[in-house]
Amino acid sequence: MAGEKQGWIDRTLHQGVLRRWSRAADAARDTDIPELRRQRANARRLKQHLDKLIHVAESRLALPMLGNQSFPRPVDADWAWRPELWCGPLPVPGYSTVQSKTMLGREATLFHDCHHSEITLRQLRNMREADLAAYGLRLDVFKFDGSYLSLAIDLPEVAHQNLRRKHLIRLETIVEMEKRIEIFARLNIKHGPNTEQIVRELPLHQEEVRVEFDLAYTKLNEKRVERMWLDLIFEGPQMNQIILRDLTFSRRKRAEL
Repeated sequence: MAGEKQGWIDRTLHQGVLRRWSRAADAARDTDIPELRRQRANARRLKQHLDKLIHVAESRLALPMLGNQSFPRPVDADWAWRPELWCGPLPVPGYSTVQSKTMLGREATLFHDCHHSEITLRQLRNMREADLAAYGLRLDVFKFDGSYLSLAIDLPEVAHQNLRRKHLIRLETIVEMEKRIEIFARLNIKHGPNTEQIVRELPLHQEEVRVEFDLAYTKLNEKRVERMWLDLIFEGPQMNQIILRDLTFSRRKRAEL
């Protein structure tokens, strides 16, 4: 009740201030000079605060919303997901000289076999108007003396609940690079003692970077699915900066023939 009363008082005061400045603006042509000079000084002080508020508000409101899970997905998708790394700020935003098996958040893990790591991994705030994801991931690789570099994303349990061989898993991403390299996506599905793997090369030359994994071509034991994860494999990553502006997954059933 007190909150409602306080809100009513604030609104009343705000309306009173607006009316006062509106009357002063309408009467400015006829206001005597000493009073007009005083009003101008007050208006300039008020304008400083208003300009600052407007600038900060427009900057913040133009950014992608934290926790945003909205993105284009197939209309018949029965599951869709954006990992936490692309949704909101992590407690630890990044690392330098990243060692293999370093985790960024709870779902992303970097793997490599370098003897001397010259790799940095950092979450960054997306600032572009076109971005739907609040955050992106920047990977800087300098000298690289290893044979592989990959980023593993653990998919949530709901991703493999009621998983069937008739399902298609879609991966979509937005990638920026200083120089073009090949990136492969490998979907891994552990079922019992076995693990199915499907590999697709990301079509980085296309405007929409999207691949689909068709489970019909696997030997998936639908009753024993335990875990799913995705590996992004970077070929020849040395002396490069790679930014993943977004990364999303969706699942749908293949149309019946």
